[in-house]
This record gives sequence, C-alpha cells and structure tokens, in this order.
Amino acid sequence: MDLALHVPDFTPYGDPAGLAEGLTATARAAEDAGFVTLTLMDHWFQMEAMAPATDPMLDGYTALGFLAGRTERLQLGLLVTGVTYRHPGLLAKTVATLDVLSGGRALLGIGAAWYDREHRGLGVPFPPVAERFERLEEALQICKQMWSDDDGAYEGRHYQLAETLCVPQPLQPGGPPVLIGGMGERKTLRLVAQYADACNLFDAGLDVLRDKLAVLDQHCADVGRDPATVQRTVVAAGDPLADVDEFVARMQSYAELGISKAWVSRRGPGPAIPGWVEQVGEQVLPRLREL
Repeated sequence: MDLALHVPDFTPYGDPAGLAEGLTATARAAEDAGFVTLTLMDHWFQMEAMAPATDPMLDGYTALGFLAGRTERLQLGLLVTGVTYRHPGLLAKTVATLDVLSGGRALLGIGAAWYDREHRGLGVPFPPVAERFERLEEALQICKQMWSDDDGAYEGRHYQLAETLCVPQPLQPGGPPVLIGGMGERKTLRLVAQYADACNLFDAGLDVLRDKLAVLDQHCADVGRDPATVQRTVVAAGDPLADVDEFVARMQSYAELGISKAWVSRRGPGPAIPGWVEQVGEQVLPRLREL
C-alpha cells in the first residue's frame, strides 16, 4: 500500500510569510520519506467543520504550481476540486499546465462540491445537488476530450464549448489520472466506473467500504469495465502515529479489499508538519509497503 499526504490546514505554518517555506519543507519531507502523492485543499474558505472559516486557505492550483517547482517525484493534486469552482474548459487547461510544468505529475481529483458558504460568500453559483452531479459528468467528459486529439465542439446541457483546444497537451498520455471523491452509490460510484482512474473513499470502517466497493464493481460490470482498472483509495482517519500497530492493522484489512493508497494528515497540536511526515515515513510507511 502507498501513502499520500493531504495538507488540509495551513495554520501550523504560522504567519503567511512562512507558508512558502513551510509547504516546501513539507513537500520535500514527503518526497524524501517515500510518499507518492501530495494533495492540498480546493476551498476558498477553511471548512467550518474543521476550523474557523477565517483560517488561512490558499488557492489550490496556484499552490500546486509552486510546489511543482520545488519537488521532483511527488504526484500533485487537490483533494478534491469542486466542479462548481471553475469552468471545465479552464479546469482542463489548468491541470494540463500543471502536468506539463511538473514533468507529468498532475492528478485531477474532482467531486460535486458541497460548501455553500464559500459559494455564497464569493458570489459563485451553487446549483442544487442533482445539477451539480450533471455538471460533474459533463466536466469529466470535457476534460477527457480536451486531453485527446479531438479539439472539436462540445455540446452539453450545462456547458457548450466551440473548441476544446488544449495546447500543449498534458505529458501523461490521455491526460492526468482522474480521481473522484465520494461514496454515493447511485451517482458518484457510477461516475467512477464510467470515467475515473481512481475512487477516493472515507474511512468508514471495513463493512461499509466492502459494501461500497461491491457497488463500484457492479457499476463497472454495467459499463463493461474491468473493476481491477479502478484504483481504490481511502482517506484514513486519525493520526497514524497515535497507534502505529492499530493503523497498520486497519490498513491491512483495507488492503485485502483492494485498496492500494491511503491519505494521511496531521491536524491539531504536535510536531511541525515536516517532522511529523518524517516520523510517518520512518515508523509507518515501511510496514505499509509490505501489505
């Protein structure tokens, strides 16, 4: 099993002037430790469920472009882009640019969006959930088309593009891998089966994850896709250093379901994030590689 690092909170880096240095140190520590992916938030306000909305929040793709110039191997993405945040044609261009400038290390994580306060606050339309899922499917189609040889028109219900021109193309053939976040059985997992390279599930326990993956397998069968071609990933709950044996045992049970990558984060008081990353790399990652 591989480890990915998610950075959901920028307050540990202190004053805004320290963000660039702190993020650089964190990313380099993750790369040196053997993490395969680093993701940031795609929000304009901090999530109220985690911390005050007024806590610092960076624009995700600008920050990833900065980190691309300070790393060499890490896959870079957002966990996850809300489909309402950017027009799909511009999103495809942004992610293609990240892929080119990072040497082919971009990941497109995407979902239907949910944080209504930041939409209202900044005046961004926030359609009902059913429409957001319709827009998500069209966005996936647009990205796939823009990252192909087809630069013709796209006509959807919500988006109309006269030209799907994207030059330069991403370095990764067919474009960066697409990861869809969420566990909804009727819509989200169907979109994973039809369009995505990976699913991203919440750490809801062994029985729940087993059931969700069974639903995903059925959706794959319905569209004629081999379920083994969908990477299964999870956002692991808790601090892996709090009880390394328990964490490894939990990941072992998930690995037996076919989950091959786990995201971890450090939140709350404790060592500085780069030091925490180094400890995870020393105490946890070698054991996960054996799973």
